[in-house]
Amino acid sequence: MSETPFPQHTALSLAASGVPVLPLRRGKVPFGNCPTCADNACGGRPNMKMPGPCRCPGVCHAWAATTDPAVIVSPPWAAAWRRAVCVGYHPGGAGLTVVDLDDADAIAWARGALPATRTVPTTRGQHWIYRGAMASRNAVRPGVDIKSTMAYARYLGPGTGTMADLPDAVRALAVKEPSPVRPAAHAAVVSAGLGGGECPHRTPAYLARGIAMAEQRITEASSGVHATVYRTFLAVLSTHGRCGCLTDTHVTRLFTAAQRKGETARHCTDAWTNARTTLGL
Repeated sequence: MSETPFPQHTALSLAASGVPVLPLRRGKVPFGNCPTCADNACGGRPNMKMPGPCRCPGVCHAWAATTDPAVIVSPPWAAAWRRAVCVGYHPGGAGLTVVDLDDADAIAWARGALPATRTVPTTRGQHWIYRGAMASRNAVRPGVDIKSTMAYARYLGPGTGTMADLPDAVRALAVKEPSPVRPAAHAAVVSAGLGGGECPHRTPAYLARGIAMAEQRITEASSGVHATVYRTFLAVLSTHGRCGCLTDTHVTRLFTAAQRKGETARHCTDAWTNARTTLGL
């Protein structure tokens, strides 16, 4: 009996372990519509990371990624496997999340910010695979994408290391901050620009303690620094943002703490502006 062609053989092995698979054509993308389904004439939703109502058995609606071996070896899919350049899989469908690190800088960041887990080498970087599914989002940081539900990843081998549970640090990366109302400046700090309310703080020590605690929260963040900085700014402004206590010196201290954790001046400015916008300041 002849051996199953490599991509299809790999797909069958993954499917047997509960990982939904699909063939990827040149360009590492799913196959397009067949002639019958062209332009969604069948009512399906091809290549939209979800199955449509179409009953076409072909791979043109391959985003119904499957674990069914009968489908994988069926004539329509078999022809696609012969043309496939690699195997894709749906991480979320297998209860997994892939942190796609595209270059050496992204890998260096991950080693300092995320818990170790199973690692798979890619052409330019690494895939870090965690146990647990979440929403997918691209460009959460420079060179970093999250692939889980409603996304596919290229299968590049089993990888090495013990797979860890999906940490909050990865989930936090997909949390979108509100966009600033106007473009933020590129300066390292911004003016506090606050005041007008009655100051409820009876002693300078209250403010000093609050700023020190905010600096400590940022400094001690072991993961999710992006989200921690924004939430800390939000907490400071919600307490001190309307009474005129904050000065440019206080803001500089917070920005300095964030930049020591690797945040850029631009992100600090954006996070501060976003926090003010959220609070209506």
